Amino acid sequence: TFPGEDCYPFRLDVFRKTERLAFTTPVTFLIGENGTGKSTLLQAIARGSGIHIWEEREGRRDTKNLHEDQLHQSLRIEWSDGKVPGSFFASEHFRHFAEALDQWGKADAGCLDYFGSKSLIVKSHGQSHMAFFEHRFARKGLYLLDEPENALSPKWQLELLRLLRRFSHRGDVQFIIATHSPILLALPDAAIYSFDEAPIRRVTYEDTDYYRIYRDFLNNREKYLGGE
Repeated sequence: TFPGEDCYPFRLDVFRKTERLAFTTPVTFLIGENGTGKSTLLQAIARGSGIHIWEEREGRRDTKNLHEDQLHQSLRIEWSDGKVPGSFFASEHFRHFAEALDQWGKADAGCLDYFGSKSLIVKSHGQSHMAFFEHRFARKGLYLLDEPENALSPKWQLELLRLLRRFSHRGDVQFIIATHSPILLALPDAAIYSFDEAPIRRVTYEDTDYYRIYRDFLNNREKYLGGE
């Protein structure tokens, strides 16, 4: 039951008018402008699946909308082949996780074995993220990623794209990813759901604004810079 039409995210048409989403491919991307609800849905899927969302709130004065945490109560999640474990990744929380992991590793070095046996905070952003992905995705599960490209250069985004393709072929992992990256969206055979219109609909890579804008900009930069 929705709390009310005036409450975010329950007031969004994408949630009120979308009856069902099927995640039938190894990789599914959620796209749309900021505020359209894709990250909120990703978190709701995590909570509804019993997947922990790592958050660091100590010392913060938070104005978080508590209704966002209730969305999962209005979802029904069905598993086609039985429930599996998983993890939720958001780059905005990754630094806090890496620092906590480093402290745990000082008390028990075995904690680091799951992430390459080395501290993640001594690496660059791209290296630490890729070390986490490489070792975490090696295990069977459902992986929910919220804009993983935020701290990655185009080079590292290409590395993540290759990693997703390699692991998705294994058959025992599934990815649902909210993203703005045209590089990640280029993954062959991935499903792309757009939140820009209600109901949520599946689109092709070439039909996304990300593809068209980047293509047109690279082909005619002067037009976008006011040269014409």
